[in-house]
Amino acid sequence: MKKVGTGKHICFYIGSLHKGGAERVFVNLSEYFHQKGYRVTMVTQYQFPQEEEYFLPPGVRRVLSDLTVEELSNSRAVNFFRRVRKLHGIWKREDADLVLSCIGKNNFMTVVTTMFTRTRAVVSVVGEAREEYPNRLMRMLANLLFPFADGIILQTERSRHFFHNKKIQRKAVILPNSLNPDFIRPRYEGERDKRIVSVGRMDANKNHEMMIRAFASLSDRYPEYTLTLYGDGELRHYLQELVERLEVTGRVFMPGVIPDVAKQIERAALFLLTSYSEGVSNALIEALATGLPVISTDVPSGGTVELMEDGVNGLIIPPGDEKALIRAIDRLLGDPDYADRLGREAAKIQERLSPERVNRLWLKYFEQIMG
Repeated sequence: MKKVGTGKHICFYIGSLHKGGAERVFVNLSEYFHQKGYRVTMVTQYQFPQEEEYFLPPGVRRVLSDLTVEELSNSRAVNFFRRVRKLHGIWKREDADLVLSCIGKNNFMTVVTTMFTRTRAVVSVVGEAREEYPNRLMRMLANLLFPFADGIILQTERSRHFFHNKKIQRKAVILPNSLNPDFIRPRYEGERDKRIVSVGRMDANKNHEMMIRAFASLSDRYPEYTLTLYGDGELRHYLQELVERLEVTGRVFMPGVIPDVAKQIERAALFLLTSYSEGVSNALIEALATGLPVISTDVPSGGTVELMEDGVNGLIIPPGDEKALIRAIDRLLGDPDYADRLGREAAKIQERLSPERVNRLWLKYFEQIMG
């Protein structure tokens, strides 16, 4: 069968391939387009040690755009213009049909450096727009430059209205991330372990502290349950001390970053996401796909409500509302049949966000941009 993309060249531009949500999305997309017959190049500014990065699929080239030691100047202004010139040179040399970028300043650089080349620029906002563009200058630049992009990809309707420029609102399309294939599996239907689980980096934004406090408040009511936090980060030591202070040592576990997350969480009784902000959380997508009863905060980006309907396929609470979290946990642990109904509905997201379906949407959009 003829590959649809043969002869066309797509570049992906991102800061690095350091293990994270946006980076994984770009690696997965690069693999998909390569399989479809496109020439694919991953352009990154930085490169971390191999064990800290995602591996690129065979056949996908990588180009570094950062200035070398010899190219660096003592002047920040000079370095900025050299970075612009170098990236512009990469697009001209690669002669790409399209470049997709994401995250903050990368999008600005893509719009500016593809000017006067034949490369079509597509910018994307994959996280919380207010965090990617946190101050007046960044927002002004976004509203000024984004209309010059050939395409704009957002993940939620709330993100569309973050941008005041009507041209951005009209031009932007909503494209979801596809589900990690590891989480496409039959829902576990046996007796569930009496475990509450969460997956995510241990930083202030994820608000594991509220999770631990809520669990401790219900520990006497549900003495057979445990809480397991998968992940690592700068707050790990603090959270361990909190566990000791709240006297739930031996019932709260922090095994760190683990392989095969789906296998580790699929038998759990409940999944928690308590972040103050997220884009569209990959961890939340994966928990829903696994068919877990889920409690999640309604993050400002609209990422949660893009995936969940409160009381249908999970429970949604306000960010930072510990009392609401306690009530929601109590409700689901106290009514396993209701929790199971939510989990069954949650698992239906496997079809909605299957890689085959979602990647076709990206392919159709890219083909439209490239004409």
